[in-house]
Amino acid sequence: MIIWDREKNEWLKKERNISFEDIELAILEDRVIDILEHPNREKYLNQKLLIVEIENYAYVAPYVEDEEGNIFLKTIFPSRKYTKKYLRGGKNDK
Repeated sequence: MIIWDREKNEWLKKERNISFEDIELAILEDRVIDILEHPNREKYLNQKLLIVEIENYAYVAPYVEDEEGNIFLKTIFPSRKYTKKYLRGGKNDK
């Protein structure tokens, strides 16, 4: 099950023109590009980064997964870095 904070979702819709429903749809439509460990493992020990393609752009949705396999989405942000790496044939992994 994919879950999220309703207030955060409203904020994302208003401020970033994206929603957790968009991420859920991308997952259901097999538009997941990658799942990565969070680069700041000390601060975000159990968090992973879900990278999805939406309108030919990579979006990052950090999440945590509980013991029952539920995915709790934290936020969403567009990523030039991952768009270049995964969707534009970038040579550099940085």
